[in-house]
Amino acid sequence: MKSGWAALVAFAASTQAHAQTAGNPATATEAPTVEVIGIRPLPGLGTPLRDIPASVQSATARELSEGDARDLADHLARGFAGITLSDAQANPFQQSLNYRGFTASPLLGLPQGLSVFVDGVRANEAFGDMVNWDLIPRNAVATAHLLSGSNPVFGLNTLGGVLSIQTKSGFAFPGTALRLAGGAFGRRSAEAETGGHGERADYFAAVNLHDEAGWREHSPSALRQAFVKGGWQDARTDLDVSLALADNSMQGTQALPLSMLQQPRQAYTWPDRTDNDLAFLTVRASRFIENDTLLSASVYLRTLDQGTLASNVNDSFDPAAAAGPGNATGFNDRGALRQRSAGAALQLVMSRELGETVHELTFGGSLDGATATFSQERQEAAFTADRGTVGLTPFAPHVQVGARNAYRGLYFIDQLSPAQNWTFTLAGRYNIARVLLQDRSGLRPELDGDHTFRRFNPALGVNWNPHPAVTWFASLSQGMRVPAPVELTCADPNAPCALPNQFLADPELKPVLARTVEAGARLRPTRKLRISAALYRSVLNDDIQFVTSGASPNAGFFQNTGSTVREGLDLTFGAREEKFALTVAYSYLHAAYLTPFRMRSPNNSSRDAADEIAVERGNAIPSIPQSALKLLADWTPAPRLSLGLGWAWFARQYARGDENNRDIHGALPSYALAQAFARYRPGRDWEVSLKVDNLFGRDYRSFGVLGRNFFAGPGGAFNAAAAVAEQFVTPGAPRAVWLALRHEIDRK
Repeated sequence: MKSGWAALVAFAASTQAHAQTAGNPATATEAPTVEVIGIRPLPGLGTPLRDIPASVQSATARELSEGDARDLADHLARGFAGITLSDAQANPFQQSLNYRGFTASPLLGLPQGLSVFVDGVRANEAFGDMVNWDLIPRNAVATAHLLSGSNPVFGLNTLGGVLSIQTKSGFAFPGTALRLAGGAFGRRSAEAETGGHGERADYFAAVNLHDEAGWREHSPSALRQAFVKGGWQDARTDLDVSLALADNSMQGTQALPLSMLQQPRQAYTWPDRTDNDLAFLTVRASRFIENDTLLSASVYLRTLDQGTLASNVNDSFDPAAAAGPGNATGFNDRGALRQRSAGAALQLVMSRELGETVHELTFGGSLDGATATFSQERQEAAFTADRGTVGLTPFAPHVQVGARNAYRGLYFIDQLSPAQNWTFTLAGRYNIARVLLQDRSGLRPELDGDHTFRRFNPALGVNWNPHPAVTWFASLSQGMRVPAPVELTCADPNAPCALPNQFLADPELKPVLARTVEAGARLRPTRKLRISAALYRSVLNDDIQFVTSGASPNAGFFQNTGSTVREGLDLTFGAREEKFALTVAYSYLHAAYLTPFRMRSPNNSSRDAADEIAVERGNAIPSIPQSALKLLADWTPAPRLSLGLGWAWFARQYARGDENNRDIHGALPSYALAQAFARYRPGRDWEVSLKVDNLFGRDYRSFGVLGRNFFAGPGGAFNAAAAVAEQFVTPGAPRAVWLALRHEIDRK
């Protein structure tokens, strides 16, 4: 661990020591409930679900534990309507989450459209808006609420929705729990969490250690996560200090061309490694000035050091010349991304009665600043028989770019009830975003740039509750995403970038503007039955896409592609009896281009003589399944035994590079997966669980991209002269079995 960790650990230890005194019960924002939802970045007075003009899906700590999901993204994808996962890196902790056609992904270069907040702090990375799921420890999560729409209150990047995560506290989660697990692919993990409280103070801590070899060759993962939190409160004040640490290493093996799928465990090229080193300190406080007036504030410091090593084919290799330095078959690209972020937010919530109307007013503001430095070195390399790279030359500096972000925003919310059973929500936010770019190599001064974006975005919602068990809602909302530094430095079609390795001086991009209209209903016919439905349409103006432009599927540039649409339907059904529970979620999504445009796609079979394709109005956006159906059933035949079954079906999707939907390889086929669960409690404080993924051993593919296969020679040898355009896909993991043992001590 780096030296910076030591100082932060010492600070957290002192905080935890002081937290072991006495106090009052935890505030509602720390409780594991789903009936009162936070619709603000910072704690508010608590909004009943019946008054929220959006689709809301929630996960609790208990559900995360019982489902034994790999991480939070995996859990959300199992049962939430509208959510799918795609696996571009072939690493289970680097999957991209897609909600209603909007992405939250750890992969640099994917257009992001979801905001993720942890305890009121935005977790999207400063350099590319990515979301690193490996940095959110599963056993530190108390609740996770997914709210739909282009909600402007949560600031930039909230185009399709926001995921608001609250961490555990010692008041809400007292006691200690230990968990050991192991099974397929060499996976083994150890988890521990403990919490406690006195009359006014509390503490909570969690540690996770995880190692696995991966089901494909050369794809191990090693995760080291820690989270500590201390708090103090009285009748009016609540103060929390938390620290998250992570030291993770993940390796992937890329997508495979269709011609290589007969051996799905093999790597296309290797190594491809990502190392994340995180330290994330948050201080959050709330105080009731009056019984109906709450003032909240937060400050945070966040550091992320990310190192990457990527093996890449040299698509400029000259087969007529001898292979070697100066004409190598491949490259090793070594990158280092250093991010430092800090910010503060202030929010006032108050309930006031004006005439016969009750207004719940919110006024808030936030300031977020970040610096990021990306440096990249390149080494010429040759490929071994199994397509690993061996360096031929020393690493040489290739590019170094610095970026500074300054995001400022002021927002308001007015929830008013002018008549019985009616609630109106008016909201808006004014954003000022500034992105400064600077060449730090001394070789590319033209890279320097100063980009500023300003806009006010409004929202309007209405709820009608004619019966305590019936809620109808509708909303209009507008959100904004400014181009990330990585997009601003890679936007020239004449100088494509090999992400995440190369940056040049490029044309300025326009910000993305999303307008969403949604209408839906939440029904509870009986105490044990819940039904929800929502229709929505999101139109994005000046949408930003990464356009593949070379032989490598990772080479390309960012461009504004006009307007796109995401429209569809989400349905959920939940029923619970004494011994049986069933959840069904169905989603239909039409994601398409509205503005025709031309783009380079040299590996698309329908390209013209200039290697371009014509994308027409109505063509489906790649990497988005049109439909998904999920079923989760849980049966408790005996007090100590629980059995579960999960099943999910996903419709076909097009590969990246096939934006015109005309490539000869067609769309990736639809697929279905099943999971089985069993939990047995031999004693009050012990639990043994069994999980089987891909129960029926189905072959499936969750991601595709068009590329050129340079290993078309005999036995998969490198042969640039015989390179052929193919569809590359990521094969899904086979059947896998895991066993876990959990022990609880003084857990209430």
